[in-house]
Amino acid sequence: MQIPKIKIPKKYLKIGAWVLGVFLIVCISLGAVAYSKREALLKKMVAKAIAKADKDYGLEVKIGSAGFTGLSTVKMTAISVVPKERDTLSNIGELSIGVKLFPLIFGNVKLSEVEMRDGFVSVVLKDSTTNIDFILKRKKKDSTENKGKSNLSEIANNILNQVLYKIPDDMDVKNMIFKFNDHDTAQLSFATVAVIDGGDLKSTINVNNGESTWHVDGYVNPGSKELSFTAYADGKKLELPYLNNKLHAKLSFDTLQTELKNAKYSGNDYKISGSWSVKNMLINQPRIASNDIIVQSAKLDADILVGPNYVALDSSSTAYLKNAEIHPFIKYTLGKNKIYELKLNAPEQDAQAVLNAFPQGLFESLEGLKVQGKVKYSLNFYLDTKIPDSVRFNSTLTPVDFKITKWGKTDLQKINNPFIYTPYEYGKPMRDITIGPSNHNFTPLNQISKNFINAVLTAEDPSFFTHNGFVEESIRKSIAVNYKEKKFKRGGSTISMQLVKNVYLSRQKTLARKAEEILIVWLIEHNHLVSKNRMLEVYFNIMELGKNIYGIGEASRYYFGKQPADLTIGDGLFLASIVPKPKAAMYKFMAGGGLKPYMFNYFRFMGNIMARRGLTPADTSGYGFYNVRLREGLRQYLAPDTSAVDTSAFDGDDEGMPPVIMQDNNKNLFDRIFGGSKSDTSTVKQADTTKTKKQLRQERREQRRREKEQENEL
Repeated sequence: MQIPKIKIPKKYLKIGAWVLGVFLIVCISLGAVAYSKREALLKKMVAKAIAKADKDYGLEVKIGSAGFTGLSTVKMTAISVVPKERDTLSNIGELSIGVKLFPLIFGNVKLSEVEMRDGFVSVVLKDSTTNIDFILKRKKKDSTENKGKSNLSEIANNILNQVLYKIPDDMDVKNMIFKFNDHDTAQLSFATVAVIDGGDLKSTINVNNGESTWHVDGYVNPGSKELSFTAYADGKKLELPYLNNKLHAKLSFDTLQTELKNAKYSGNDYKISGSWSVKNMLINQPRIASNDIIVQSAKLDADILVGPNYVALDSSSTAYLKNAEIHPFIKYTLGKNKIYELKLNAPEQDAQAVLNAFPQGLFESLEGLKVQGKVKYSLNFYLDTKIPDSVRFNSTLTPVDFKITKWGKTDLQKINNPFIYTPYEYGKPMRDITIGPSNHNFTPLNQISKNFINAVLTAEDPSFFTHNGFVEESIRKSIAVNYKEKKFKRGGSTISMQLVKNVYLSRQKTLARKAEEILIVWLIEHNHLVSKNRMLEVYFNIMELGKNIYGIGEASRYYFGKQPADLTIGDGLFLASIVPKPKAAMYKFMAGGGLKPYMFNYFRFMGNIMARRGLTPADTSGYGFYNVRLREGLRQYLAPDTSAVDTSAFDGDDEGMPPVIMQDNNKNLFDRIFGGSKSDTSTVKQADTTKTKKQLRQERREQRRREKEQENEL
């Protein structure tokens, strides 16, 4: 296809040439005028900036000299910044800044070059003030003014652009020291030399006058929103003792890499794509683990979405631990009610690769474990803070031809045979207990009263024989309760989890131990390493049922002078009631050896549940409440019914406190629900005979409804 020629008359060409010529002449003239007056304009702008810094931020800024050294480069000397009534923030001997002219036409200040020499920037913390308070106050004021009008995607775009605009194409920083002073107790200094040449970044940072030498190298291309940095130290791991002391932890690594690949709008969302990776990261923090944990290789390829009112890590992201991978989705939604979402999806992959991917030192008892087959995992969590009871929680680890071929440090089948159990109190071993026939207190499952077995299972783990180690509904309700109470009030542990915690693991309360507990429970339950009956038998023989009282054999003789097979329904319900706080068992008794009246409601509630499940006959008199009698030899240690003794020491480390002097206000969960604030001398209220039969029927129906709700909650 031939494009037709367009003939333009010569007179129009002449007119166009004259217009263009005049425009160029005007531009050149204006440029010449501006160029001739730029020094004056610069002085006016500097004076205006100094005045604004003083008015808006309370900063005293001084500049020795300022002038142009090129078409768009400004050189300043002897610059000092001092916040009012604070320590000097900055003092720079020489600073040259060049800006790009074309973006400046549209109001964007983009740096083309920066040279900085002979100076320092010092942040000082003193008492409750710092010399950067002006930044924090300004941010607080701005956030107050913009409250209700903010769009997170726009904020993210603006912040990222402002950061990128301040990264020059060329940079030369020499003899600059960045200091930090924390209340004169800790001081840091970073003597920095850095160069950006054609986008290549090279830097050397001398930490604390030779303590270590860091490097941050990489590539920068702010215009294309591409950045890549690698941080490492010469001859040692990169770490900062000051930060470790603040975190009460140890944190170090060989290399840390971060990369910004792209940032742009995707619909209404602002999408930031990048990656973060670390090599040989060492972590030691008491709440995480009691020992060093080493992450040999970890990487996150991330797509971060910032919407109008939420921030999310998109499911297209992939996290790697060595050769194992998982796809995370994390979303946090702001508003009148906050919403938290978490989804994890690990595709089917080699089980041994997954096991090897766990950080060294995380699962001590499983070190050396060898497996075959594959596994896949999924988790779904959703919490709307306005309606926490609707929280969703699902977690599934699925084995595919999975098999254990070699035990690790711990034989997970060891409890199938007699073994030695050592209970710990406050981190100290109490005594060795043989779980087997050689111990006269050991009681086989078939010699334990069904009354006790049914009472404990009803109170602690009703679905023990049908679940695979975990009860998602119980975990879900625990999350809801703990969120509403703003503290850890309710756990979701099954008997399987309690058994693993006590037999296989240390008693230290760390995240690593909890994770190891979950994994061991899954290995035992899904591979049927131990039968349910044996697990229950071991649990009943190691469970704590009083101060230095372990196992049903010791407990039944200690409290009642009976064999475990002879326990009544009342005895069983009492022992089940003390499982949450066994050391407080004796305070439930009156001086005469009978149970305190507030316990009656617990017996009736639990007994009714057991009766409806066919585990015991219905009993309107309290399911053996009045027949529970402490053996006579122990009654001499009971406090008088009217005494009031401080029992706060039960939660502390006071081994010298007698185990038998107790009072009511140290109640377990059921005591708090049913005991209320009744005193030791309270009695069971009689029915109000002045009410009509209809009113009494309505009250009984309402009571049954409440009990049914409580049963469902249990």
